[in-house]
Amino acid sequence: MVIVLVVWVWRTLDWVWWTPKRLEHELRRQGLRGNSYQILHGDLKDNGRLLTAAKNRPMALHSHDIAPRVLPLYHNAINDYGKISFTWAGSDPRVSLMDPRLVKEVLSNKFGHFMKLRLNPLSKFLIQGLLSYEGQKWAKHRRIINPAFHLDKLKLMVPAFCICCGEVIRRWDKMIPDEGSLELDVFPELQNLTKDVISRTAFGSSYEDGSRIFELLKEQIQLFMQTTQSVYISGYRFLPTPMNKRRSQVDKELKRILRDMIEKKEKAIRMGESSKDDLLGILLESNIKESEEEHGKSKNRGMTTEDVIQECRLFYFAGQETTSVLLTWTMILLSMYPNWQAKAREEVLQVFGKNTPDMDGLSRLKIVTMILYEVLRLYPPAVAMNRRTYKTMELGGITYPPGVILLLPILLIHHDTEFWGEDAKEFKPERFAEGISKASKVAGAFFPFSGGPRVCIGQNFALIEAKIALSMILQHFSFELSPSYIHAPWTVITLQPQHGAQLMVHKL
Repeated sequence: MVIVLVVWVWRTLDWVWWTPKRLEHELRRQGLRGNSYQILHGDLKDNGRLLTAAKNRPMALHSHDIAPRVLPLYHNAINDYGKISFTWAGSDPRVSLMDPRLVKEVLSNKFGHFMKLRLNPLSKFLIQGLLSYEGQKWAKHRRIINPAFHLDKLKLMVPAFCICCGEVIRRWDKMIPDEGSLELDVFPELQNLTKDVISRTAFGSSYEDGSRIFELLKEQIQLFMQTTQSVYISGYRFLPTPMNKRRSQVDKELKRILRDMIEKKEKAIRMGESSKDDLLGILLESNIKESEEEHGKSKNRGMTTEDVIQECRLFYFAGQETTSVLLTWTMILLSMYPNWQAKAREEVLQVFGKNTPDMDGLSRLKIVTMILYEVLRLYPPAVAMNRRTYKTMELGGITYPPGVILLLPILLIHHDTEFWGEDAKEFKPERFAEGISKASKVAGAFFPFSGGPRVCIGQNFALIEAKIALSMILQHFSFELSPSYIHAPWTVITLQPQHGAQLMVHKL
């Protein structure tokens, strides 16, 4: 017992003090500056305090300088200590990389030297799948899922996108008087739209069929977010607390619903029913093919049912969340800049008239594409990413020992005047007139969907959906900011309008 106690004390001290101080010394020795380590919590308490203060301070209506509100800890550290500086995620040093070239090197990850951050164990109740896997498991899942996101498969889903958008158009048309306008919080409206789209395109069902899944995911997000502002204590998830019990109940119900959907779809495929127009069907067909082709060569080549469940959760969350916030910020910004709204509408009417959008026309929407890119630059759905060194690595002349977190601050790089010019915090879609490669002064400064081998597999899905939805809305309605709209971006996993997106919507 004495030996066990001594070992436990030694390991605890190493975790909460000796290792953090050793890493801090190594970073400072090489010229990096940052906050001093505070035992166990690091900067978590300060970060929580800064976020709470920012949450209570809305912004000026046309201001896009949102970094001090959304990422106050990292914004302050970079201002105080320089573009490569460090803060503390609990007992782990987190180095901010503000050089797109270094970010590109980390994301290229050719030899697997920079790993995804080890997630809080409670995150397994929220999202795993392709987003969190590493090594061979990631490669296998990516290979099996890839066919579902090929452009020729996405073309088959365009009618489903249009059907879902058409239902929203008809509902708004009934709600808005022929003369006058209606105040509408478009954020929940667009969330419902993208939920319907992902339900139909991923699983062949309507929003009503998938609504329970979204309710459960929303609750799981809320439960998870309550744990992110404190240090996770090993073994906490096994304690029978009310929150842990509820987390397990939600997880079990979610798995049950998804397992039933997967088993029914897989049974239909094995009976000869082809599934070419929904993501789950394509994924299962790819998985069956992978398993059959490699039968006898190696074990466990295909994905298990549990693996598929995790990918379905990711479909539901990422497929809905990213596009809904992109569309919401796009409508807000086009309300702030009616000249760009008019330009976009003119282009849409020129390409489609009042007809339903099609894939060929989407490729000719230059102004709409410029607008969506500029919204993704100013208001990226994910504001930052993290990677961790698992062995000593040299990067940009700095040697990072194992255990250092590298912060890739998407939002801060997207807003940096060094890369985008003095107008970096202004809404200017024309900067993308000649494409992404010529929009910034430094290559790689625009990466809203990550980059390298792990670039978001669903980015084409999201952009096609956004173009169709925006085109159909512009065909039928004009919109402007409501007097009740409060400009207050904040992060709940993705970048969202804290108080909603109240617009005055008019029929055309």
